[in-house]
Amino acid sequence: MSKIKNFRDLNIWKLGIEIVERVYKATKNFPKDELYGLTSQMRRCAVSIPSNIVEGFARKHNKEYKQFLYIALGSCAELETQIEISLRLRYLTQSDHKELLEKINHITRMIMNLQKCL
Repeated sequence: MSKIKNFRDLNIWKLGIEIVERVYKATKNFPKDELYGLTSQMRRCAVSIPSNIVEGFARKHNKEYKQFLYIALGSCAELETQIEISLRLRYLTQSDHKELLEKINHITRMIMNLQKCL
């Protein structure tokens, strides 16, 4: 196993970036009146996930790292709820809904496993 030199080497961060890209693509076609509502909220939540992972990684103490991972978990839960709302409002397709939830479930498990290792 190779040594982690910087946050770009973290698979958890890479998955977080994939989620951001996917959320931006999925929300691109949301109604214009949602631009400052659900669209903005979902994008901020998605960006928060890898941002908090990397901010925690940059900290010198595991206790701080864990705290930022808890924040990332909260953002995952928020985003999951917003994805569900988007499906119910018919802003998301079933396939987008399923794909996004799978990615969020995966990164949530990764975050929890990382917390256990710290």
